Amino acid sequence: MTVLETDGLTKQFGGLVAVDDVDVRIERGEGVSLIGPNGAGKSTFIDLVTQRLQPTGGDVRFKDESIVGMDPHEIVQRGMSKSFQTASVFPELTVEENATIAALAAEHGAFRLNFFRHENAYPEVTELAAEVLDSVGLYDQRDETAADLDYGNKRRLEIGIALASEPDMLLMDEPTAGMSPEETESTVNLIKEVKEAMNLTFLLVEHDMEIVFDISDRIVVLNRGQVIAAGDPKAVRDDPEVQTAYLGGTAQ
Repeated sequence: MTVLETDGLTKQFGGLVAVDDVDVRIERGEGVSLIGPNGAGKSTFIDLVTQRLQPTGGDVRFKDESIVGMDPHEIVQRGMSKSFQTASVFPELTVEENATIAALAAEHGAFRLNFFRHENAYPEVTELAAEVLDSVGLYDQRDETAADLDYGNKRRLEIGIALASEPDMLLMDEPTAGMSPEETESTVNLIKEVKEAMNLTFLLVEHDMEIVFDISDRIVVLNRGQVIAAGDPKAVRDDPEVQTAYLGGTAQ
């Protein structure tokens, strides 16, 4: 099943074409990375997919339905979740409370829940929050305040919050940004484990080529708003145009 498809997706800002007639197709269970030099159009593409920006032309289809014109929260409720470049958690709440809020939205719908009803009245929410924290290795720290977590575990919690919405596709923007080598390795292993356990479909934006080649089923390369290559990691690594545009002219 095709989860995400863009058809001729284009975005102009005045005379600048930031995304130029881009076709991308992602199948269920596939891990795809989007790479390219600075200014290639990666962030604009993600903003178009999540409808934080409206396209100048073309279409975005999520699970065979056009989502152009929808509000971002509507797209989230349809099963697309995003993990941001910087950790986005509720610092004053506990780890468990952060996961529970996301689970509440997933099980009952954002802004439709009676929040005066005690969370324990929803056993499925408690179970989902516990499963998510266990999957990201934070269950034993569930009673800690999120602000007290180290940076790497805050990022793991943020990924957990995204997973708690039980997404059909997860968008990850620089998930290892600012991490130590040890934290990076742990997070990459986490993404691999979750992908295998949940058959997770993801679109990853990442500058670290070692991570990209390690974690991706396919890679899409943008340069000046256009797709210059797409394929499995080996094909992209060996592509001369990619090496010139992004890898400095030599295979990494």
